[in-house]
Amino acid sequence: MLDLSSNLFSGELPDCWMKFKQLGSLHLENNKFSGRIPKSFGTLLDLRFLHLHNNSFSGPFPAAFKSLASLVFLNLGYNIFTGYIPLWIGYTSQSLGTVILRKNHFIGKIPKSICQLDNLRILDLAINHISGVIPNCIGTFMAMKEIKDLGEDFELDTQSFSSSYSGTVETRTESVIVSWKRKEQRFKKTIRFVKYIDLSSNELSGKIPNGISCLTALGGLDLSKNNLSGYIPLEIGNLTALELLDLSNNHLTGNIPTSLAKLTTLDVMNVSNNILSGEIPISTQLQSFDASLYAGNPGLCGAPLQSCSKDRATSNVPKGDNTSVQNKDDDFVFFLGLYISVVLGFIVGFWGVCGTLVIKASWRHAYFQLLDNIKDKIM
Repeated sequence: MLDLSSNLFSGELPDCWMKFKQLGSLHLENNKFSGRIPKSFGTLLDLRFLHLHNNSFSGPFPAAFKSLASLVFLNLGYNIFTGYIPLWIGYTSQSLGTVILRKNHFIGKIPKSICQLDNLRILDLAINHISGVIPNCIGTFMAMKEIKDLGEDFELDTQSFSSSYSGTVETRTESVIVSWKRKEQRFKKTIRFVKYIDLSSNELSGKIPNGISCLTALGGLDLSKNNLSGYIPLEIGNLTALELLDLSNNHLTGNIPTSLAKLTTLDVMNVSNNILSGEIPISTQLQSFDASLYAGNPGLCGAPLQSCSKDRATSNVPKGDNTSVQNKDDDFVFFLGLYISVVLGFIVGFWGVCGTLVIKASWRHAYFQLLDNIKDKIM
């Protein structure tokens, strides 16, 4: 292990990493390093933990990382990396459990290959310039579906840490820093329980994939400050471990799904500044949040906002739901048929009587004779 973190080191890294081929953990975070990552990083075949965050590293996503097949934890956050997230990222290391590229200058789409990372449990791409849609396969992350002990991935090989001066063997659990619930927090053994996706502050568009509701062990989901549209997935309440949900500052429409009322673990929720409508589902959790976290949705009502009037209260099934669309189609057909029947009935009735009197003289004389007789009787 090599830990040079939290110093005042600056300048570029030397290209001599082929001399550290047994390196398992490298901490260079919280310094003033700059420049590109050396090519010799690709020789660190045993490297499992790489912490480079909070420096000034630049250039494209390092191609040297393509060789790091043992990598478990990768944090490149808070640097000046540019360009695209490479397609090969999903095939480099099948043990990769944490990918943090937060606050850089990455552009382009989220590569679909990232869905191949079955062990991925932390994906943080926040504060970049990533565009396009969220891949539909995002709901396939196996590690975010299962609540199990994954702590062994963060324990370094004890044989690598035998103390020469004491003859004893040290056991070390890797310490990591991640952004959790709006704060930079350090985790050690408890990192095994942290599972979240943060794609906030990008330029993503399109709908929230329904498959995201399959990640039942997900603890945090932050999609705020994008250009997402469409409806909140109906089954989002299946995320029974969810503690943080931020969908604010998008263009989401429809109602807040009633399934959210089932969640008892929510600690932070924000759906403000969208185009949501209807009544906020009733639950102990949803009514406990401040009204500002629902603000900016003119069509939204119910506690903690103002009460819903009868003409504003709508079903808590999103307007885009198939049942709602079918009902609208049925109503349209019914009223169209009604209007046609009324018009045809009037035409047939009117001309059936008046047309006959105009054409047939004998009937016309008989009709007016009948009216004269009725008049004489009345008078």
